[in-house]
Amino acid sequence: MKFRNITLVHKGKFINRYNIEYETKSGASKVYEMISRKPDLKCLEDLKNSKADAVVMIIHSPDGSKLLLNHEFRMATGEWIYNFPAGLIDGDESISDAAKRELFEETGLELISIDEIWKESYSAVGFANEKTRVVIGRADGIIRSSDSELEEIEAAWFSKEELREILKTGQFASRTQAYCIMWSR
Repeated sequence: MKFRNITLVHKGKFINRYNIEYETKSGASKVYEMISRKPDLKCLEDLKNSKADAVVMIIHSPDGSKLLLNHEFRMATGEWIYNFPAGLIDGDESISDAAKRELFEETGLELISIDEIWKESYSAVGFANEKTRVVIGRADGIIRSSDSELEEIEAAWFSKEELREILKTGQFASRTQAYCIMWSR
């Protein structure tokens, strides 16, 4: 693969659409469509997103017996999806501060401990260079509705048995589905 050029097609409020022009091994010209949270991609190095854009929280109950999931209406799918609480990192906000803030905004719960923060990973390598950091921790408190009228989120705690049942029929985000399958075994 030989990189040729990247062109901004559309600049949005949160997402920017780009065309990447490249040459295949056989010499054919191709255009790859992608999105990024970065508004100023100019070269191949810029695609290697070095800083995490968002945080994903895998949250267990204080005793570890339940897992927190959001059941959220996602406009891109047109349906309700089970997903982990997640959100964008604001400016120079730390990973732990972003996790605490987003968890509270979406669920009303307080993050009482962080057990692990995973190395950054790409969210959707097929069409975006967005990176996330996964925070595994424990939370406590009373679940309430999201404080944003732009989000429709119903958060709830689930036991392993309850998750096994929901996994049979519910729609999930991939990362959430994989973790839930492994955790519920």
